[in-house]
Amino acid sequence: MSKWGHLARTLAARKQQDLYRSRLTIDSPQAPRVMIEGREYLAFCSNDYLGLANDPRVIAAAQQALNEYGLGGGASHLVIGHHRAHYELELDLAEFTGRDRALLFSTGYMANLGVASALLGRGDYVIEDKLNHASLLDAGILSGAKLLRYRHADSEHLASRLDEARDSRALVITDGVFSMDGDVAPLDDIAPICHSKDSMLMVDDAHGFGVLGANGGGCAEHFGLNQSDVPILMGTLGKSYGAAGAFVAGSEELIETLVQFARTYIYTTSTPPAVAAAARVSLRISREESWRRERLNELVARFRKEAAGMGYQLAASSTPIQPIFIGDAATAMELSQALRKEGILITAIRPPTVPANTSRLRVTFSAAHTDDDLSQLLEVLHKYRGAANIAGAVNA
Repeated sequence: MSKWGHLARTLAARKQQDLYRSRLTIDSPQAPRVMIEGREYLAFCSNDYLGLANDPRVIAAAQQALNEYGLGGGASHLVIGHHRAHYELELDLAEFTGRDRALLFSTGYMANLGVASALLGRGDYVIEDKLNHASLLDAGILSGAKLLRYRHADSEHLASRLDEARDSRALVITDGVFSMDGDVAPLDDIAPICHSKDSMLMVDDAHGFGVLGANGGGCAEHFGLNQSDVPILMGTLGKSYGAAGAFVAGSEELIETLVQFARTYIYTTSTPPAVAAAARVSLRISREESWRRERLNELVARFRKEAAGMGYQLAASSTPIQPIFIGDAATAMELSQALRKEGILITAIRPPTVPANTSRLRVTFSAAHTDDDLSQLLEVLHKYRGAANIAGAVNA
């Protein structure tokens, strides 16, 4: 028997447990309505929160940059891949976030790994929220530091964890908006605790940047926190801004340390400069058009009121991420597939992405969704409202 026969057995087991993942191939731009295998679907599962992924102004900026710079970045940023478009986007991000500098990474995953590997090592501690994104947990594990986790959004438990690390350097890492629950980390409590215990705070604001705050500055702006309060701020450009890539913003000393020591920055080709040019335009639009955030708030408020009235179990979230808790994976998949037959796409999120018995439909909103889109969703959810009371459903 082959030494690798376990691969087929593992895949078969995953299918039996209703945990098997598969991909959809989309034949249209990211938008509220997408084409898949010749059929149009109303999608409530994209992270294009501000509706900018297919904005004509963003596309025009990318096209112009393609003519100016070509397609590929050509090399790593430290060789010959740092184009004028990258440089200008970093300046814009630093100014927008109120930080000394910003540094572009190819993905948020690479940004998180890069920060942890550059700042931590054996003898250090990394302390993380229990529901942090997988990239943050991987970053902590791969850093070589001792990983401690604190109960979700529990500031008192965080303080006790920091006491365990009192004689060592400690980096505290939390999501700003938690990607599977949509709730916001209590940074107004966490930041002072970190400061009082001489630890460094890093916030992954992938799902808050562009959405929260009066100007879309994310969780830091939402809580009125500056660079001293949140020394390491990570944000992504492929969600609210409809582009791709990520950045880390912070002090001159922090960014220069990452340039010198972050392996995921040093040893990878830069993103296409056209993507950076497009992201600059997205950033400008998001700042000028506050109606996009206002629109999201309207959609979320109406959805929460009407879905809860049908008996659906919702998370304590005021962000565009609105999970409907189902419980077991099989039922979540059944409901997702039933909605797809009705022409609505909502992804079933199952373990190991979320804890056992907390499988859910992860509903996400875009400023591009219309009132009629939401009405269509609510009408179909009303049809299947009995799923809200399936055994194993949880209150959050």
